[in-house]
Amino acid sequence: MIAASDLKAGMTFEQDGKLIRVLEASHHKPGKGNTVMRMKLKDVRSGATYETTMRPEEKVKKAHLESKPVQYLYSQDGLAVFMDLETYEQYEVPTEIIKEELKYMLENMEVKIQFYGTEVIGLTVPTTVVLKVTETQPSIKGASVTGSGKPATMETGLVVNVPDFIEEGEALEINTQEGTYVKRASK
Repeated sequence: MIAASDLKAGMTFEQDGKLIRVLEASHHKPGKGNTVMRMKLKDVRSGATYETTMRPEEKVKKAHLESKPVQYLYSQDGLAVFMDLETYEQYEVPTEIIKEELKYMLENMEVKIQFYGTEVIGLTVPTTVVLKVTETQPSIKGASVTGSGKPATMETGLVVNVPDFIEEGEALEINTQEGTYVKRASK
């Protein structure tokens, strides 16, 4: 059991038969009364997000999750297929569960798949990935890094705001936590 005051973003716990992931957690001291924990939570199975408050001393059962390194093979018919890098066992994950992560994934990329018992509940992509620009406006001669930027469509379909000097075909490093341009990828 873990106290609500110890919950941090990214942690997962069990409550009323549901698997809940903490998206945001903060202490809040109203003008009168006791301190409460304000939290933004996500039901891992349904994908529903909601906000709630808990007393800091309230206890929840921490969920035991396991991660395994896997290789992303392909997506087809609403399923993404992954292969365990040690046992070569394949896992099929509904693309609906991992639609955000798929925007950063290319075939043969290594990621970590998360299990709750034998149930696949999600996956973790690297903090940054390298993707190629497939579509953007032509670069502007003399454009500076400080310009407002322009939208660029990456090879996975992800749209990122990039500096004006970026051209189609360039490989860029993208931050997967924020979905933002980091820099041109080194060749």
